[in-house]
Amino acid sequence: MNADAVKLLQGRYCNSLTEYSRFVTREVNIGDVPMGGNNPIRIQSMTTTDTMDTIGTVEQSMRMVDAGCEYVRITAPSIKEAANLAEIKKQLRQRGYNVPLVADIHFTPNAAEVAARIVEKVRVNPGNYADKKKFDQLDYTDLEYRGELERIFQKFTPLVKICKEYGTAMRIGTNHGSLSDRIMSRYGDTPQGMVESAMEFIRMCETLGYYSLVVSMKSSNPQVMVQAYRLLVQTMVAEGMNYPLHLGVTEAGDGEDGRIKSAVGIGTLLEDGLGDTVRVSLTEEPEAEAPVAIALVKRYTERSQKSKVESRKLEEPSTFNLQPSTSSHSPYEYKKRNTYEANAFIGGHMVPRVVVDLSRANLKDPAVMNDAGYLYSPVLDKYNMAEQSVDFVYLGDSLPSFSLPGNLKQLYNYPTWQKLTNKTLCHPVFTLQEYIDATDRTSALNLVKIKNTDLETEAFGLIPLDNTLVFVLETDEIHGMADQREFFLKLEEMELNVPVIVKRSYNFENQESRDKNQDTDLTTNLQLYAATDLGALLVDGFGDGIWIDAPQVETSVITSTAFGILQATRSRISKTEYISCPSCGRTLFDLMVTTQMIRSRTSHLKGLKIAIMGCIVNGPGEMADADYGYVGSGTDKVTLYRGKEAVKKNINSANALDELIGIIKGDGNWIEPV
Repeated sequence: MNADAVKLLQGRYCNSLTEYSRFVTREVNIGDVPMGGNNPIRIQSMTTTDTMDTIGTVEQSMRMVDAGCEYVRITAPSIKEAANLAEIKKQLRQRGYNVPLVADIHFTPNAAEVAARIVEKVRVNPGNYADKKKFDQLDYTDLEYRGELERIFQKFTPLVKICKEYGTAMRIGTNHGSLSDRIMSRYGDTPQGMVESAMEFIRMCETLGYYSLVVSMKSSNPQVMVQAYRLLVQTMVAEGMNYPLHLGVTEAGDGEDGRIKSAVGIGTLLEDGLGDTVRVSLTEEPEAEAPVAIALVKRYTERSQKSKVESRKLEEPSTFNLQPSTSSHSPYEYKKRNTYEANAFIGGHMVPRVVVDLSRANLKDPAVMNDAGYLYSPVLDKYNMAEQSVDFVYLGDSLPSFSLPGNLKQLYNYPTWQKLTNKTLCHPVFTLQEYIDATDRTSALNLVKIKNTDLETEAFGLIPLDNTLVFVLETDEIHGMADQREFFLKLEEMELNVPVIVKRSYNFENQESRDKNQDTDLTTNLQLYAATDLGALLVDGFGDGIWIDAPQVETSVITSTAFGILQATRSRISKTEYISCPSCGRTLFDLMVTTQMIRSRTSHLKGLKIAIMGCIVNGPGEMADADYGYVGSGTDKVTLYRGKEAVKKNINSANALDELIGIIKGDGNWIEPV
């Protein structure tokens, strides 16, 4: 993308880069639960049962609704499953559950046409609905490309006509890893390719006078997912469209990793007012997904009531007009902010650093350092670093009574730092005025607490600038991410390349009483909030360090969350990454059990990405980012991949993990666990 194009597109994917304002989309009726417009952000999930297991699917759907799902998606891999949706729907209605049903379609247009007569919405993947994905390298002339589009139009038209006749909505669901060979040949494996894949189908629908559409741009890489949704909105607006957005990070995984990765992708977009429905894809029971999605969405329900900028209310999409930003930063491609390297430790090409607060901890017991990732051995009286050992500990005005690890940097409030007799590895944290007035700024790193509003003050102009200065960016704003993003954009305008540690503080003191009817605890809320607030900046290359302050949450959780956010944003890799699908009726083995089994034997392989997929639909395409793949290919059969290449096909599942480890060892990527 050239510089002129980047400048033209700046900021045009949302109403405001600096205030919360929801992007209002076209309202689409899905049964009696409309989406888009000024409706609430809807919650949904997908069943994991065999669709032919009517009772199992009905009962699981009921549990999902009870957990908060407003739509239930069910896979329909063939005509028989599509037809059985009628019985599932009937039994749900008999039990008083009127939830709209969504049929999930891959590869089988005839199943989609059956399902569209039964359910309230169908999901089609443009990468495999009437197109093909064989990983062929093809070159299309313009004439051949138009010919393929005409062929797809003819194949797609019957479904559109059925949806119009029956009042059925449709989701055009693009997945990063399942772009067709045709799209790949022209656009590559890119956000632009994802957008064009969906836009082709949207244009076909509009040609046929059909507008009950929802669109998604899913990827297992939150950075790619965010860029694709932003570019989708910009592209739709340019063509006079504003269809509702279904948000989700596909194959997010389980536990902490799944929640953090989902929040980085979904939360980043919600921060900008994008999103009309949310599905959190966890390798867990589907009823476990809804509470996480609800916790993510709840912040924006509350925020919209306090927003300084009202959401745009669009009568017609063609009236939509977003003003471009003057920043040179592109929201459609990753570029780390350029900073100097302070004390050869932070900024520049260095990975983002992690700060944890130990000022309230028991500093008489060296075991407290375990929570900061330094494993203390009382027998040897020594520390061992782990992959998730923090870089700074903030001690405030407290002094430890034991020796800290020799490579750990300590942060003290400036008046306390002044009194230290041994300042080795000790650095001051100043207020803005303290830094201006100080005459003893001798530390190799001088950290200065600052807010966005400080940039407009006379005091800011008095700051002594040198390569020891590091900003600690704080915010009190309700829409804190946008406030902190504005700070970075202002620094760019000022041409200041000072490294910045982004600090976010969370007070969950009254959270338990407020959320007593929800299934999310303080740990989950911290993971979701911090991953949203800090991840949204990191995916755009903003931030040289992160500092999470949450007095009610255990320090070990804060440490793990910080490194999880850096991992999810691909900013700093400290562990194995698992790209595991959330399971569905197509899945050929127990994904939860299998994921934990694989994790138990490979979690020490820092930096490797291992995909665990239940079937070929979520197979080599969806694991586009993975180094290795474990994919169900039949009952008790698994195919193993190196990247996108199948290296062992249809092997017995009892031996599959050993075979996978053998491949990793053969490639020289195995290390023995400690």
